[in-house]
Amino acid sequence: MKILFTVCITVFLFSSSRAQAQDSVVGYWKTIDDETNEAKSIVQIYKKDGEIFGKIVKLFREPNEDQDPICTKCPSDDARYKKKVIGMEIIKGLKKKGSAYEGGTVLKPDEGKIYKCKIWKEGNKLMVRGYWGFFYRTQEWLQATKP
Repeated sequence: MKILFTVCITVFLFSSSRAQAQDSVVGYWKTIDDETNEAKSIVQIYKKDGEIFGKIVKLFREPNEDQDPICTKCPSDDARYKKKVIGMEIIKGLKKKGSAYEGGTVLKPDEGKIYKCKIWKEGNKLMVRGYWGFFYRTQEWLQATKP
């Protein structure tokens, strides 16, 4: 009986941790522009102090574009103003709510706009939604490997 109980608990814990790993938003994601359908960057999503954050670790730029830009369009009262975009934390303070993470913000550095944010996984895609009042846009980001 003890052996059967131990086996059942082990199977439950293994399948439970595996399901959580599959549902995890943590990792590397290729951002896809929802208007042009082009890859723009690789963002590392990570957990810090129980919240979800994301930073740009790579940009996909045209040869004639600045390969290491700074955020000149960020709000001047924001700590990211005139800082390098590569390495910049663009997602801040998301908390788990059901199957999604929300309550934080996302910065779009090329526009310098900060939106309320919600993210969740759908299969192998990360859905990233930015809100401005009642209006919102959702992008699908694709799983990526560490650059």
